[in-house]
Amino acid sequence: MLDRRAVLAGLAGMLAMPVQARDFSYVLRPVPVGDGIWVIRGADAAIAMANGGAIANITIIATAAGAVLVDCGPSLRYGQALKAAAEGVTGRPVTRVYLTHLHPDHIYGAGAFDPAIVAATPALAALLKTEGAGFSDGMYRLLGDWMRGTEFAPPGRIIEGGEEVTGGRRLRLVPLSGHSPADLAILDDRTGILVAGDLVFHDRAPSTPHARLGPWRQALTALKALDHRSTIPGHGPVDPTPATAIDQTRDWLDWLEASLRAAVADGRDMVEAGNMAIPPRFARLAAARYELQRSVSHLYPGIEAELLPRIDPRRP
Repeated sequence: MLDRRAVLAGLAGMLAMPVQARDFSYVLRPVPVGDGIWVIRGADAAIAMANGGAIANITIIATAAGAVLVDCGPSLRYGQALKAAAEGVTGRPVTRVYLTHLHPDHIYGAGAFDPAIVAATPALAALLKTEGAGFSDGMYRLLGDWMRGTEFAPPGRIIEGGEEVTGGRRLRLVPLSGHSPADLAILDDRTGILVAGDLVFHDRAPSTPHARLGPWRQALTALKALDHRSTIPGHGPVDPTPATAIDQTRDWLDWLEASLRAAVADGRDMVEAGNMAIPPRFARLAAARYELQRSVSHLYPGIEAELLPRIDPRRP
């Protein structure tokens, strides 16, 4: 019997063949950003055939015991390329992979690693158990042969907050929520570099498919209060300052919520809301219009339900 994902991958590959004159290999270029820390930058775009879904920033941390990864990319192929890249720059095998949240551009590379070294918080592990495999069909439809062989691999190591010391390197684990129901940020004690996951975006509009904006703002307050020197966001360039990217993310979320609530109050429909003017201060944010329109689809129904309650009695 043919596997459904294999069929979808084949169909997607045939439909996109004119733009697939490639061998579906990821070319990963780790860039040093601190003492024993590298970042592989994701494309500042939506998940697409053109980028193989490699849109998330991935962090590599060197320790005496081995390489530590924060997130692992969108596919088995990516995870395999990431493993080779991490071992190449650190000279040691990968001994830990931390997952920051459930979104597929961050998790599906886990299939390239022993599940025993893939770590998630209890809340994230529970979410991945119910939601992790569900993203797979959509990713196969979007990416076709980039996803060949990719299957969801649940984490085998459950971590709490606090500190973990690996190969002499102290990492502070900070469980939060807001961008998703279970987010994880990691602070490297040696360099003061904060790996913020998708709680922080920089010069790239934030995405909101599982967002709760109130808790997200609380998480940004908690991150800003940490004693850190620079920030690696989930998407966008590394912020060499402690708070520029954090403040930019908060500014967008504040504007987004206020604007969507005003649009509902003014009686605008979702199409009108998605085409509203974006303030000039956000002009340099990649994917701003795209993420605004996605956020309308994610958030507008809830705001309408809150501000425009039913006035007719509900029938049993």
